[in-house]
Amino acid sequence: MSDTLGEARRWRRAAPDMSLDPAPLPSPPPLGGLTERLRDLGAWVRHFERSDWPILASSAEALEELREREDDVDAHLVAETFEADPLMTLKVLAYAATHRPGRLVTDTETVIAAVLMMGIGPFFRAFGPQRSVEAQLAVAPEALDGLRAVVSRAHRAANFALGFAVHRMDPDAAVIRQAALLHDFAEMLLWCHAPTLALRIRRAQQADPALRSAAIQQQVLGLELAQLQVALMQAWRLPELLVRIMDDRHADQPSVRCVALAVRLARHLATGWENAALPDDVSDIAELLNLSRGATLKLLRDIDA
Repeated sequence: MSDTLGEARRWRRAAPDMSLDPAPLPSPPPLGGLTERLRDLGAWVRHFERSDWPILASSAEALEELREREDDVDAHLVAETFEADPLMTLKVLAYAATHRPGRLVTDTETVIAAVLMMGIGPFFRAFGPQRSVEAQLAVAPEALDGLRAVVSRAHRAANFALGFAVHRMDPDAAVIRQAALLHDFAEMLLWCHAPTLALRIRRAQQADPALRSAAIQQQVLGLELAQLQVALMQAWRLPELLVRIMDDRHADQPSVRCVALAVRLARHLATGWENAALPDDVSDIAELLNLSRGATLKLLRDIDA
């Protein structure tokens, strides 16, 4: 267990179906970006394929600091610098997958692998100065708070997933951690590109906590974010292993279950350790890790400390 905690710390840097109220949802004031839903899934995918997205301000600043001392930078340092930023992680993986040399026969499944494939000089040429989410959403503090909540949840899920994978001695622990970090990337992109629509969804759920996420997403966006995420992963040709581990439909596989349970736990813990769903989470995680409930709960609290 000590190895599990040490490795996890080293990396640190739902309700029943209900019918929707037919009354129209109140619209937040326009905040830039998309303010109306697009025609269909294909239109959404094309929009994101054509669009760049911002990264965390800390990452944007760190990128410029690394650029100034390019000769002293290696792939490990780049990966460590951006490992806590799901937006930059996604950007690097998507770029590497769509600019992969024909001679390369293996996927670049992690940021470090992507940078090794590109080379340090080409990496800095591909990623010039980046706009930050804090600057992009400066006029929309509520939207910025919404994005930060998703990113914070992703950090927590990534820590749990890594802890589970290390405990199980899974050789794909790094990819499992990354999959948990990126599990909700479509929601993050929505906050960046369509804060008005993201706020409509958030406010509807706040008004009715029993409202299913998929139902309100369908009403506001014309699709579910899970559908959009799968389509984007296919369009960007993200690594097959990463895509599979992020797919909750394969929850019978231990690596997928590590991610699914970590994401579920992080969602429930957003309201604190007294969340009524936690006993079920602990039971399922105990089964995955082959631990007692008491030992599992202690492990979870230690990872989250």
